[in-house]
Amino acid sequence: MGFNCGIVGLPNVGKSTLFNALTSTAQADAANYPFCTIEPNVGRVPVPDPRLDVLARLSKSPKVIPTVLEIVDIAGLVRGASKGEGLGNQFLGHIRSVDAVLEVLRCFEDPNVTHVEGSVDPLRDAETIETELLLADLDSLERRIDPLRKRANAGDREAKVEAAVMERALAALREGKAARTVKLSAEEVRVFAQFHLLTAKPVLYICNVDENSAAAGNAYSARVAEKAKAEGAGVVIVSAAIEAEVAQLGSVEEKKDFLESLGLGETGLDRVIAAGYALLDLVTFLTTGPKESRAWTAHRGATAPQAAGVIHSDFERGFICAEVIAYDDFVSCGSEQAAKEAGKMRQEGRDYIVQDGDVVHFRFNV
Repeated sequence: MGFNCGIVGLPNVGKSTLFNALTSTAQADAANYPFCTIEPNVGRVPVPDPRLDVLARLSKSPKVIPTVLEIVDIAGLVRGASKGEGLGNQFLGHIRSVDAVLEVLRCFEDPNVTHVEGSVDPLRDAETIETELLLADLDSLERRIDPLRKRANAGDREAKVEAAVMERALAALREGKAARTVKLSAEEVRVFAQFHLLTAKPVLYICNVDENSAAAGNAYSARVAEKAKAEGAGVVIVSAAIEAEVAQLGSVEEKKDFLESLGLGETGLDRVIAAGYALLDLVTFLTTGPKESRAWTAHRGATAPQAAGVIHSDFERGFICAEVIAYDDFVSCGSEQAAKEAGKMRQEGRDYIVQDGDVVHFRFNV
């Protein structure tokens, strides 16, 4: 699994149209009325990585298995969702399970597409979404803090640590700040994660622009970019209309030619994936052999045993070592055996930090 993200936004911002295009499916009923997406739709799309095809060719792998981006299309949010307005409770429940939040913001004018607030203002829309998530988090913690304080005052050491972290999170939320702004120590991160706060999730703003603004953006998307920069969030400019057209084209060449005619070098999906990986600080490592060539995703900074655990928990539990070849060395040598004979294969232990593009063979014993 690459990463799991939830597409959120107000009704009629192009959220479901974008979901359909990105996943090349018609799972979500994209229509010009609120709440056309009643249940979350899940789409899984392969993460493009040309390195896999090269490895498969060199290793004569019959199967090529890319890592996967999972996209959850969640019912449109409206003002008052934290109090149950619209499909608020369903919305908030579904979003708790994702790794990152993709906020789709309408950055185009179209008199034929109604806006739930009556006008186009992406910053106002972003504030509406963030306020509802913040209020939901505040309500969640305020219901939990008193019982936690009682346990802490009774001498429960673990409760004392949890209460101290929760108090700081509450203070931030009461000031109108997202939970992700709270500074945490390494130990506190583990405690904080147990709160499952909505505003703790990293945010990627997706500016849905008109077709003419797909390459360079427009005044609306420029304002969103300023906001994202100030927050340390990611931002991607996409035209859902263009992505929908690309999804209908058959061959890779057709898609490439169409994008180039519009001054675009890659699809919106590729840009979303790149921004998502950067936002979540992910790396891709690779395995290859006569059966399959496969891509795997780990957090940057993952040790060799942790990366092995991505493949199977037994690999991590019984980790012995990792045999590592840098991708470029593997390709220049032409095979694993040739790389080994050239001294390009390294045997790494438990402390090794896996790098993006490492071609790895894990040795383990359970």
